Amino acid sequence: MTMTLSGLKKGFDGAGYICDENTALTVFLALDLKKPILIEGAPGVGKTEMGKVLAEILDTALIRLQCYEGLDETKALYEWNYQRQLLRIQMNRNLEEEQIREEDLFSDDYLLERPLLKAIRAEKTAVLLIDEVDKCDPEFEAFLFEVLSDFQVSIPELGTVSATNIPVVVLTSNNERELSDGLKRRCLYLYLDFPDVEKEVRILRAKVPGIADRLAWETARVVSQLRQRQDLRKKPSISETLDWARALVALNRDRLDGKLVADTMNLFLKTHADQQYFKREIGPSGVEKILKNPENGGDVCRCQ
Repeated sequence: MTMTLSGLKKGFDGAGYICDENTALTVFLALDLKKPILIEGAPGVGKTEMGKVLAEILDTALIRLQCYEGLDETKALYEWNYQRQLLRIQMNRNLEEEQIREEDLFSDDYLLERPLLKAIRAEKTAVLLIDEVDKCDPEFEAFLFEVLSDFQVSIPELGTVSATNIPVVVLTSNNERELSDGLKRRCLYLYLDFPDVEKEVRILRAKVPGIADRLAWETARVVSQLRQRQDLRKKPSISETLDWARALVALNRDRLDGKLVADTMNLFLKTHADQQYFKREIGPSGVEKILKNPENGGDVCRCQ
């Protein structure tokens, strides 16, 4: 699967995924070197979206493994369809046929592929998204080493299964725990932070059809200021900014004011404590100051 750096950048632009030069270069090198890419950053900065966009750009399947505490090999790699196996045994008994052989029961017909095995056995190079790998246990993380190093897995009943087409692997982490050096060593590393105002304006223009230029700038400025508040429990993600902007467009608004932001804050502040903090510490008057103050958020004069 050949991809040039310029072609990758065009693909990101076509998919509406706004990224900087360093991000595009890191992803390009991961594709060219056939190395997994580990993306860390706060929730909602576009880590998971990277996997989805790469599948779109490469015109291939997206296979997703959602990690969680207690995830084990059977849920991530494969399982045997025990119900079908038991049914086959029972049918043989009822028909008084010869006793079924073990190798007949443990064949592809009874194998349930989970995401890791499905990506390795894919006929066409797939994008394997291992999402929120920091949520899984260290033991499962260690199990991933073999898969990410050799792109092969061992199934006792079938032997070693090696990838015919090495998948494009994207791992994401929200930094809930420190990942091992062994995992990091096998990956190219990329950190995604919240976008600055100018970049978020570009995202809004790409993802929210019909948004007024002034509204895009003001929305990005308000969100940027909120993310700088250390007392907020959950900072607004990019997806929540987009939801808010789409709602404002649906309300036929082309600019913000303090009351409008206060009335629609439930679209970007998703905890009761954060909403109470907004009412207590910011309020409509605080929003008006943000909109009038060109510091720390881009010059509003650009959109006037």
